Amino acid sequence: MRAFIAVDFPVELHEKITEIQLKFNEFKFKFVGPDLVHITMKFLGEVPDNQIPDISKALDNVKCQSFSSHVKGIGVFPKPKFAKVIWLGCDGNFDDLNEQIESTLSSFEFEPTHHRFSPHATLARVKYLPKKKKAEFLELLDELKDFEIGSMEVNSIKLKKSTLTPKGPIYETLHEVSLQ
Repeated sequence: MRAFIAVDFPVELHEKITEIQLKFNEFKFKFVGPDLVHITMKFLGEVPDNQIPDISKALDNVKCQSFSSHVKGIGVFPKPKFAKVIWLGCDGNFDDLNEQIESTLSSFEFEPTHHRFSPHATLARVKYLPKKKKAEFLELLDELKDFEIGSMEVNSIKLKKSTLTPKGPIYETLHEVSLQ
């Protein structure tokens, strides 16, 4: 099964997420449902079903304090003129949490992360942006770079299964670990 470890956004922020996505509506991007928006802490990829209990048990050893995160700002990967992903920025103790997860799962030999961890939540994927719309898109990005979404308490991580369908992914929580 395809699996990852995530921090979910609370229901209270879904309305603000929808508000942001509506600002990009005319661009016809592929939006992530507000109820599916999350911060991926570690993508595990394809994992044998029989390994899930061991991964869950290992994650129970993550020792990180719960913390507050301020959710603010819109950005893109890889860069504005060639945007492929539109994301929502998050601050807080995510580096420590990420290190704990990486360390706890090191014996499983998952594919290493080849870039510095950057806490973010994907809002939309850019499949195509017509040249005549690029200036308008860049202007909107600049306008929203400091947009305030709100705050959330990061008090758990979840091991999730991802099933890809033509209508979009379906996520199922397999295991949840409360942070101290």
